[in-house]
Amino acid sequence: MPKRKQKKYTKPRRPFDKIRIEEENVLVKKYGLKNKREIWKAESAVNKIRGQAKMLLTKTREEQEKFIKNLRERGFKICNIADALSLGKEDYLKRRIQSIVVEKGLTTTAKQARQFIVHKHVAIGGKIVNIPSYLVPISEEDKIELKVVKKEKKEDRGIAKLAEESKERKIEERGEENAQN
Repeated sequence: MPKRKQKKYTKPRRPFDKIRIEEENVLVKKYGLKNKREIWKAESAVNKIRGQAKMLLTKTREEQEKFIKNLRERGFKICNIADALSLGKEDYLKRRIQSIVVEKGLTTTAKQARQFIVHKHVAIGGKIVNIPSYLVPISEEDKIELKVVKKEKKEDRGIAKLAEESKERKIEERGEENAQN
Protein backbone atom coordinates (compact mmCIF):
# COMPACT_ATOMS: atom_id res chain seq x y z
CA MET A 1 0.00 0.00 0.00
CA PRO A 2 1.45 3.40 -0.98
CA LYS A 3 2.52 5.83 1.67
CA ARG A 4 0.33 8.87 2.28
CA LYS A 5 1.69 12.22 1.20
CA GLN A 6 2.53 14.51 4.09
CA LYS A 7 2.49 18.28 4.14
CA LYS A 8 5.87 19.93 3.83
CA TYR A 9 4.79 22.95 5.83
CA THR A 10 2.71 24.04 8.79
CA LYS A 11 0.27 26.91 8.76
CA PRO A 12 0.84 29.78 11.21
CA ARG A 13 -0.87 29.39 14.57
CA ARG A 14 -2.33 32.88 14.39
CA PRO A 15 -3.74 33.27 10.86
CA PHE A 16 -4.52 36.99 11.15
CA ASP A 17 -1.35 38.29 12.79
CA LYS A 18 -0.84 41.66 11.11
CA ILE A 19 2.93 41.87 11.65
CA ARG A 20 3.55 38.38 10.23
CA ILE A 21 1.32 39.07 7.22
CA GLU A 22 3.19 42.29 6.42
CA GLU A 23 6.56 40.52 6.69
CA GLU A 24 5.33 37.72 4.43
CA ASN A 25 4.03 40.24 1.86
CA VAL A 26 7.50 41.79 1.69
CA LEU A 27 9.10 38.35 1.15
CA VAL A 28 6.54 37.40 -1.52
CA LYS A 29 7.33 40.56 -3.43
CA LYS A 30 11.12 40.38 -2.93
CA TYR A 31 11.48 36.74 -4.03
CA GLY A 32 8.58 36.65 -6.54
CA LEU A 33 6.80 33.81 -4.77
CA LYS A 34 3.52 32.35 -5.96
CA ASN A 35 1.89 32.36 -2.53
CA LYS A 36 2.68 32.39 1.17
CA ARG A 37 2.70 28.61 1.30
CA GLU A 38 6.18 28.78 -0.27
CA ILE A 39 7.35 30.88 2.69
CA TRP A 40 5.87 28.36 5.11
CA LYS A 41 7.65 25.52 3.27
CA ALA A 42 10.95 27.39 3.53
CA GLU A 43 10.36 28.00 7.22
CA SER A 44 9.58 24.31 7.81
CA ALA A 45 12.72 23.25 5.94
CA VAL A 46 14.86 25.65 7.99
CA ASN A 47 13.24 24.40 11.21
CA LYS A 48 14.07 20.84 10.17
CA ILE A 49 17.72 21.79 9.58
CA ARG A 50 17.82 23.57 12.95
CA GLY A 51 16.32 20.51 14.65
CA GLN A 52 18.98 18.27 13.13
CA ALA A 53 21.67 20.72 14.25
CA LYS A 54 20.30 20.69 17.81
CA MET A 55 20.43 16.89 17.84
CA LEU A 56 24.04 16.99 16.64
CA LEU A 57 25.18 19.22 19.51
CA THR A 58 25.54 16.11 21.67
CA LYS A 59 27.05 13.92 18.92
CA THR A 60 30.68 13.41 17.92
CA ARG A 61 32.76 15.91 15.99
CA GLU A 62 32.83 13.67 12.87
CA GLU A 63 29.02 13.54 12.69
CA GLN A 64 28.83 17.32 13.05
CA GLU A 65 31.37 17.83 10.26
CA LYS A 66 29.46 15.43 8.00
CA PHE A 67 26.25 17.42 8.60
CA ILE A 68 27.99 20.73 7.91
CA LYS A 69 29.57 19.34 4.72
CA ASN A 70 26.13 18.17 3.55
CA LEU A 71 24.66 21.64 4.11
CA ARG A 72 27.57 23.28 2.28
CA GLU A 73 26.99 21.02 -0.73
CA ARG A 74 23.35 22.11 -0.73
CA GLY A 75 24.52 25.71 -1.01
CA PHE A 76 24.35 27.12 2.50
CA LYS A 77 27.35 29.09 3.77
CA ILE A 78 27.91 27.32 7.07
CA CYS A 79 31.13 26.81 9.04
CA ASN A 80 29.82 25.27 12.26
CA ILE A 81 26.69 24.11 14.10
CA ALA A 82 26.05 27.63 15.43
CA ASP A 83 25.69 28.87 11.84
CA ALA A 84 23.18 26.09 11.13
CA LEU A 85 21.18 27.12 14.19
CA SER A 86 21.10 30.73 12.98
CA LEU A 87 19.74 29.91 9.50
CA GLY A 88 16.65 31.86 8.50
CA LYS A 89 13.94 31.45 5.90
CA GLU A 90 15.53 34.21 3.80
CA ASP A 91 18.78 32.20 3.62
CA TYR A 92 16.73 29.30 2.29
CA LEU A 93 14.83 31.47 -0.21
CA LYS A 94 18.12 32.88 -1.57
CA ARG A 95 19.23 29.36 -2.61
CA ARG A 96 16.22 28.82 -4.92
CA ILE A 97 16.90 28.85 -8.65
CA GLN A 98 14.40 31.69 -9.05
CA SER A 99 16.45 33.97 -6.78
CA ILE A 100 19.79 32.96 -8.27
CA VAL A 101 18.61 33.67 -11.84
CA VAL A 102 17.75 37.23 -10.78
CA GLU A 103 20.98 37.59 -8.79
CA LYS A 104 23.07 36.54 -11.82
CA GLY A 105 21.31 39.16 -13.96
CA LEU A 106 19.71 36.73 -16.41
CA THR A 107 16.33 38.37 -15.74
CA THR A 108 15.31 41.74 -14.40
CA THR A 109 12.67 40.71 -11.84
CA ALA A 110 11.85 37.71 -9.69
CA LYS A 111 8.45 37.31 -11.38
CA GLN A 112 10.14 37.21 -14.78
CA ALA A 113 12.60 34.61 -13.51
CA ARG A 114 9.72 32.47 -12.28
CA GLN A 115 8.00 32.72 -15.66
CA PHE A 116 11.17 31.77 -17.56
CA ILE A 117 11.72 28.77 -15.29
CA VAL A 118 8.13 27.53 -15.55
CA HIS A 119 8.20 27.98 -19.35
CA LYS A 120 11.39 25.89 -19.54
CA HIS A 121 13.78 28.63 -20.64
CA VAL A 122 16.31 28.05 -17.84
CA ALA A 123 18.80 25.18 -17.80
CA ILE A 124 21.51 24.00 -15.43
CA GLY A 125 24.39 22.36 -17.25
CA GLY A 126 22.22 21.75 -20.33
CA LYS A 127 19.33 20.18 -18.39
CA ILE A 128 16.12 22.18 -18.31
CA VAL A 129 14.79 22.97 -14.84
CA ASN A 130 11.14 24.03 -14.59
CA ILE A 131 10.72 24.09 -10.81
CA PRO A 132 11.23 27.58 -9.32
CA SER A 133 11.80 26.18 -5.82
CA TYR A 134 14.75 24.00 -6.90
CA LEU A 135 17.61 24.51 -4.44
CA VAL A 136 20.80 25.13 -6.40
CA PRO A 137 23.99 23.61 -5.03
CA ILE A 138 27.07 25.83 -5.21
CA SER A 139 28.68 23.47 -7.73
CA GLU A 140 25.80 24.08 -10.19
CA GLU A 141 25.45 27.81 -9.63
CA ASP A 142 27.80 28.84 -12.46
CA LYS A 143 26.14 26.41 -14.93
CA ILE A 144 22.79 28.25 -14.99
CA GLU A 145 21.89 29.61 -18.42
CA LEU A 146 18.93 30.77 -20.47
CA LYS A 147 17.76 28.47 -23.27
CA VAL A 148 16.24 30.13 -26.32
CA VAL A 149 13.23 28.62 -28.06
CA LYS A 150 13.38 29.64 -31.72
CA LYS A 151 9.87 30.78 -32.50
CA GLU A 152 8.74 34.06 -34.02
CA LYS A 153 6.46 34.99 -31.14
CA LYS A 154 9.07 34.23 -28.49
CA GLU A 155 11.62 36.59 -30.07
CA ASP A 156 9.08 39.39 -29.97
CA ARG A 157 8.72 38.95 -26.21
CA GLY A 158 12.42 39.56 -25.59
CA ILE A 159 13.55 36.11 -24.46
CA ALA A 160 16.03 35.77 -27.31
CA LYS A 161 17.37 39.23 -26.58
CA LEU A 162 17.93 38.45 -22.90
CA ALA A 163 19.62 35.14 -23.77
CA GLU A 164 21.96 36.86 -26.23
CA GLU A 165 22.85 39.51 -23.66
CA SER A 166 23.63 36.85 -21.04
CA LYS A 167 25.83 34.96 -23.54
CA GLU A 168 27.66 38.18 -24.41
CA ARG A 169 28.12 38.91 -20.70
CA LYS A 170 29.59 35.43 -20.15
CA ILE A 171 31.98 35.87 -23.09
CA GLU A 172 33.10 39.24 -21.70
CA GLU A 173 33.64 37.72 -18.23
CA ARG A 174 35.72 34.89 -19.71
CA GLY A 175 37.75 37.42 -21.66
CA GLU A 176 38.40 39.43 -18.48
CA GLU A 177 39.42 36.26 -16.62
CA ASN A 178 41.82 35.28 -19.40
CA ALA A 179 43.29 38.79 -19.42
CA GLN A 180 43.89 38.62 -15.67
CA ASN A 181 45.64 35.26 -15.95
